Order: sequence, then structure tokens, then C-alpha cells
Amino acid sequence: MNTWTIVGAIALFFFIVFPAFKVVWQYERGVVFRFGKLIGERGAGLNFIIPYIDRMIKVDMRVETLVVEPQEVITRDNVTVEVDAVVYCRVVNATDATIIVKDYIKATGQFALTTLRSVLGKSDLDELLAHRDRINDRLREIIDEHTEPWGVEAGIVEVKDVVLPESMQRAMARQAEAEREKRAKIIHADGERLAADALAEAGDRLAKSPASLQLRYLQTLVEIASEQNATILPIPMDIVREVTGALKSA
Repeated sequence: MNTWTIVGAIALFFFIVFPAFKVVWQYERGVVFRFGKLIGERGAGLNFIIPYIDRMIKVDMRVETLVVEPQEVITRDNVTVEVDAVVYCRVVNATDATIIVKDYIKATGQFALTTLRSVLGKSDLDELLAHRDRINDRLREIIDEHTEPWGVEAGIVEVKDVVLPESMQRAMARQAEAEREKRAKIIHADGERLAADALAEAGDRLAKSPASLQLRYLQTLVEIASEQNATILPIPMDIVREVTGALKSA
């Protein structure tokens, strides 16, 4: 075997045999065309094609993360907010993602952008702030419905940040402060009512028991004497009642 034979064998391998073998990774699918016509998909592993006649396009089947840039949106109650979102999608049909849409990532991102503006324009600010999960579900359903013919599935759509105007932030802060003050006043009023009820109940019980009233009277005198550092002569409650009765009669 001369040198030219070896060189010819190597050239034949690199130009004819080597291009015939294609490796498809586990997370990929290979879409094969023959003279421009679709002939099928190839799975993971080592695949053989006819060199210079067949062409294989590899499609990544993993989840793609599409970030929707911040957009100014006017809500249904005429509030301008700045919103951004993220879309998690993946290819479920490699053939459709290859022959129906040119760039499924770009197409899905642009459609998510227009859908975000449309859905938020039909929602109130309170719904956007308090019920964001509903808006996320609505966005996912709309995007998934339109990307399904492309062989793309929108698994998760999340509205990330909602930036309000400064005037709206100040108004909401004042509203929150007023709400806290209202709750504090209600709690204070409830406490006063409970204390009044307790005092009224205690007064009724003391009125029904003269001995208890006498003991409470003596305890109060002891507390006053200890605080004022003075000596106080207690007056029996019988005398107090007699004097009170005389004053009422007069």
C-alpha cells in the first residue's frame, strides 16, 4: 500500500464516511431532510445519514427561559405601570418547531410580549397586585394555545415585577397608614368596651356583697397609704352608708 492509497483512504473517510454519522444528544431530536423533503426524526445516539444528500437539523428539547423586557402598560382603571415577565417553554414536537416557524424562541417571546400588554390592559390594578396568579394562568393559557401549532409548550408564565408611579406609591402608602390607624382605633375601642363591661360586672358583684365591698375599700386605703407615705384612718362602711343615706334624704 503506497502513500497515495493511504491519503485517498483518509480523504474518503473525512469527506464521505465521517459526514454520514451524526451524534444526537439525549436532550435533542434530529430532523432529517432529503433533497429538502422531510423524511423523519432521529432520536438520541449515533445516527447514519446519506452524506451531501441528507441534512439533519438538531432541535434542543430542554426548557427555554424567555425574559419579557419591562413594558409600560395601562390597566383597565387607567393606571400606568411598568411590568416584566418570564416565560418557561419547551419544544414538544421537533418537526413542527423546524418547518412551521423559523425561530420559535423569538416568535414565542414576541407573542408573550403582545399577550402581556393585552391581558394587563383588561385587568385592574388591584387584581394585578393581589391576584397575580390568575393573570399568570390567563397568560399561560393564551400563549400555550397559540404556540401549540409550532410544537412549543408554554409551561410556566410569571409576572415578575410591577413598578408603580411615585404618586401612586405615595397614595397607597397613605391608604395603608389610614387602614392601620383604623384597626388600631377599633382594637382600642374594643378594649375599652371589654374593660367597661368587666368593671360593671365587678361593681354589681361588690354591691351584692357588703363584705367584699368592705375588703376592697380597705385594700384601696392600703394602696393609697403606701403610695402617699401617709397614715389613713379607715371609716367603716356602715357609717359611710348612713351618711350617704342622710345626705340623700336631705
